[in-house]
This record gives sequence, C-alpha cells and structure tokens, in this order.
Amino acid sequence: MTQKLKTYFNWSSGKDASLALYHLQKDGKYQVDRLLTSINTHHNRVSMHGLRRALLEKQVEAIGLPCTTIELPEETSMEDYNRIMTRTVETLRDQGYAHTAFGDIFLEDLRSYRETQLEPFGIQCSFPLWKRNTRALLEEFLDLGFKAVVVCIKADLLDVSFAGRIIDETFLDNLPANVDPCGEHGEFHTFCFDGPIFKHPVKFTIGEKVYREYRAPKDDEKQEDTASMGFWFCDLLPVDD
Repeated sequence: MTQKLKTYFNWSSGKDASLALYHLQKDGKYQVDRLLTSINTHHNRVSMHGLRRALLEKQVEAIGLPCTTIELPEETSMEDYNRIMTRTVETLRDQGYAHTAFGDIFLEDLRSYRETQLEPFGIQCSFPLWKRNTRALLEEFLDLGFKAVVVCIKADLLDVSFAGRIIDETFLDNLPANVDPCGEHGEFHTFCFDGPIFKHPVKFTIGEKVYREYRAPKDDEKQEDTASMGFWFCDLLPVDD
C-alpha cells in the first residue's frame, strides 16, 4: 500500500479553502493532518478576512484538524512576512511535511510566488482547484452542502449590503460583472461554517459592519507610501454550544 503524502493545508477559513480541502481529503494521495493560518496579532483576527480568532478555533475544532497560526504584526512588510514564514516553514519541514496545498484558482503570479518560496525547503505545492471555472466551483460548493457567509468586501467593487450575506445562488446572480464569482482577485472573502468537511456546523451571530482602509505592503522600507484600499468587514460573533 502506497504511503500517503504528509501535507499541511494553507487555511484561510473561507469557501475556496474549504472546497480545496474537501477534494484533498477525497484524494487518496494526501494525508492532510494540519492547517496553517495567518493571524493579525494586533486585532487577534485572521489576516484579510477579519475573522475573530475565537471563531477560527471553533471552526478548526469542527473540522477536526490541528491548526498552526502564523502570528503577524498589524502592519507587515514583505521582509517581515518572509522572515516569519521562513521560521514557520522550517518548523513544519522538520516535523516531516514535504507537501502543502492552497485554494488558489487562477492567479499565475501567486502560484509562482508560493512555489518559488517553498522550493528551497523541499516542499511541493498542490492546487486542487487550479484552472477550474469559478462559477462552476461556487455551484459545486453549494451542491455539496457547504455554507458560507461574506465577511469582507472591497468597497470600490461591492456595495456594503454584500457584507454579511450568505453565499447562495441569489448572491451569485447579484454579483456585478466585474467581480469574479469566487472573488479570486480579492473582491470578497468568506467564512465557511458548514459542509461535508465539518463534524457539525459552526454557530455564530452577525455583528456590526466596519469600514477600514489599509495601505498595500511595501517591498522594502525605502519604497514610497503605497496606495490605500478600502474594505467593509462584517464581524461575526461566536456562539457557545
């Protein structure tokens, strides 16, 4: 019997990661036994998604896998990010991981960056959703019984009313033509709270909506200030069982 490939999964807490993990778990090649998630330590939330750490913990408990967190400062330069990631990946490699997986779909530069960064550690990358049609992916997500809620949107592309919406066929039909059905360009982010990878649904209530602006990270300290981007976040509050 062929030994499965010991794999950690880069976990965002959203729909694409959930669907990619589902396919990996169905694939007999991989033994996915750890999740890896970036946390903004200043806000104590999942990076970019703005999800509370407490809700992430409930989510990974419902999945049944341990989660390693990458603890990042409030504003992270690429230099700081690469240094922290190097330390984390070295630890994972020393624990026997030679494979990792991502929920990316079609961004070639992002895939190339990930593969280039991990190659020196001898870690191979898998992309279970790669080059799939994004509308078909979201339809498959719903057909499989997954459920997700929108937790973050780019304010220049989507109206604030999209924040806090449950992903369904109506949501898909309401998206503007310039927004990818899976938000692959960062147009929106989600929190997945139920589906076939979960032992039970993750309970939460909808909190307030908050608008925030961020500057794109600098490549180095000498770089001129980068442009700011506006986002609406919908806070989700964990509910105890």
